[in-house]
Amino acid sequence: SSAPLRKSRVVGKHCETGDIIIRDVQLPSDIAPGDLLVVPATGAYGRSMASNYNHMTRPPVICVLNGKARSIIRRETHRDLLALEIEEEPRQIGKGEQR
Repeated sequence: SSAPLRKSRVVGKHCETGDIIIRDVQLPSDIAPGDLLVVPATGAYGRSMASNYNHMTRPPVICVLNGKARSIIRRETHRDLLALEIEEEPRQIGKGEQR
């Protein structure tokens, strides 16, 4: 983009005050929702540290080689998250414990 640069903050989607991916970065002023931004290291947003905090699904893993991108791990779905849910009523298994 040839738009002037603007000091920006790139944040995550978890609505937490500490969910900051890049605190201060110069980005084109015409950046808009839906635009792609490549961030090479994202901590807990990376696959090895990812969780389903706030019931968020994990993104796909994309491999870029020689200018060609392909998905190597598919995007997680809400169906994937719910697949481990148990639908039966809790039952007593010991002194005040439930399972």
